Amino acid sequence: MKHYLLKALLILSSAVLTFFASAEEVVEQTLTLEDIVSIPDVSSVRLAPNGKNIAYMVRVNTKTHQGVLVKLFDIEAETSKVLAYSENEKYIVTSIYWASNSVLLMNAKFPAKRHGTPVVETRVMKINVKTGELDALIPRYLFKKMIYIPNIQTNVIDLLPEDDDHVLMSLSGFLTGIGETVVRLPISENGKRRTIQKAKGLVTDWITDAENKVRIAIRRDETQYQIREKLATGGFKTLWTFEAFSRESIWPLGFGADNDVLFVNALYEGRDAIYTVNLKDPKLTKKLVFHDEDYDVSGSLRRSKETKEVVGIGYNYWDPSYKKLIKMIDTALPDTDNLLLDKSADGNKYILLASNDNEPGMYLIGDKKAKTLNVIAYKYQKLQPDLLSKKEHISYEARDGLTIEGYLTVPKGKEAKDLPTIIFPHGGPISYDSKGFDYWTQFFANKGYAVFQMNFRGSSGYGHDFMKQGLASWGQAMQDDVEDGTRWLIKEGIADKNKICIIGASYGGYAALMGGIKTPELYQCIVSFAGVTDVEQLVKSHRKYTNYEIVKKQIGSDYDKLWDASPLKHANKIQSPVLLIHGSKDRVVDNDQSDDMFDELKDEKKDVEYVEVEKADHYLSNNEHRLQTFRAMDKFLDKHLPIQ
Repeated sequence: MKHYLLKALLILSSAVLTFFASAEEVVEQTLTLEDIVSIPDVSSVRLAPNGKNIAYMVRVNTKTHQGVLVKLFDIEAETSKVLAYSENEKYIVTSIYWASNSVLLMNAKFPAKRHGTPVVETRVMKINVKTGELDALIPRYLFKKMIYIPNIQTNVIDLLPEDDDHVLMSLSGFLTGIGETVVRLPISENGKRRTIQKAKGLVTDWITDAENKVRIAIRRDETQYQIREKLATGGFKTLWTFEAFSRESIWPLGFGADNDVLFVNALYEGRDAIYTVNLKDPKLTKKLVFHDEDYDVSGSLRRSKETKEVVGIGYNYWDPSYKKLIKMIDTALPDTDNLLLDKSADGNKYILLASNDNEPGMYLIGDKKAKTLNVIAYKYQKLQPDLLSKKEHISYEARDGLTIEGYLTVPKGKEAKDLPTIIFPHGGPISYDSKGFDYWTQFFANKGYAVFQMNFRGSSGYGHDFMKQGLASWGQAMQDDVEDGTRWLIKEGIADKNKICIIGASYGGYAALMGGIKTPELYQCIVSFAGVTDVEQLVKSHRKYTNYEIVKKQIGSDYDKLWDASPLKHANKIQSPVLLIHGSKDRVVDNDQSDDMFDELKDEKKDVEYVEVEKADHYLSNNEHRLQTFRAMDKFLDKHLPIQ
């Protein structure tokens, strides 16, 4: 089966906008490594508020240029033009979004050091889509009013939909006080800068209300959070106080159309759910709005541009009109998970992303009045569904009786029996694996391996108690869950017990190395990308950061215990070949972690290879860095776990 085709087909390619009048298209019967693991051909598709233009990002891959283009497509004229280009080397373009009908904002990041401390720097640019003029959102003269230049300069807290000349940004570094200051910044020639809210000690973020006034302050003192309301008098009232990772957490999300109704995330029967709280109520009674019986509810509030009311959270909706629209879309596209990305201000036009395990994603534009739904781009043009593998949702029982969920991907055309297998624990560890397209998984499956992903205890999404079992518990029951999943695969006859490799990134890289240490008989090879090898050092490395106490609470503060849970201490126990890969500009896990592990394994005369990817970050944001990483894994697997 080819990519799903609807009425008319538009492809936003890396070079031009191409129209195809026919669904007759030659399907490639094989996929290359480059096809699968490269960054998307098209991403970040955004609809202008007036519904007349679409902005999007396109991967450039020619003999002379590598990187990302930001382009504009005029829907009526059916023409496109380039707005910006980045080689994605020094700066990585991370996202684009509309500030008004004529101004597009573009976020970028780059690694740096502040006084010897590695940091990630973020910046936001404004692009006038009519003139093509590109400039920094923060005017240079503003920095003269600061005692230091903040590394994070992308926290736009309100796009001010009724104001085409300004946005609100939260910034630290001002002379007016320690903490975050809210500044109104101009996005047009008519705009004027103004300080809206001066910094208050230890306030890390601000939230505006339905009238775009600063109303909520999020304050953190080491591991304690306070949620405060700004009163009409200018003073502040504390609404809630709670410890990080506690059951009492109440996180403000935003206001509804009613200026006194605040949406919050708090526990309902042990799982994150959505409530409203009327701030005029002295008891601050929480009214349940939305919950899921089995999983945590998370995401950003979804707001109707027509009514300004909150209609959903993430990609879940409780508003009847939105639920009706989604039902119609799901009827038209029954084989994909359909996510509503964007809508025009009048609610008529919308952008949709349709995807599933083996459909990497297609962008569509819908028109409610015309009752049309047309494909405008594929995220990956060469990745046809017929050539990709599907995920199967599974569960198994850990040794203490806890149910662990996960996903099994079997190579296309293969039976789930006696397969060479990749055990692939996720990073985080407060994260989770889910259904849907995953380029890591598809790469392994395309080579002929079964891939097993498990949401071990400590993962997010399964309730507070499940998540909390992972706090300060690295190398313990979380690691047992990975082992138990591997043994379950063998017992079920899915995995060939003599052909199993454990591979992971970040925390997953740590879990891969610990798997080779605690149960060396289970794994024939080990791959760690950007993995943690010295947990004690990981925690200590945060001493110069403001989140140091949070890190200690999440990972642990008993340094003897952390060192004992470190792969670096137990390198002598590893028996299988090891591949270590790490980016030299990683700002999440320093590449010293892999450097030290390599040296220790070499000293122990172990079979180890180390690939340091020059200038690569933690997320392989640059396409060449991604290709270098997967080529190294490809070669390593061919050598140590060959497919017969």
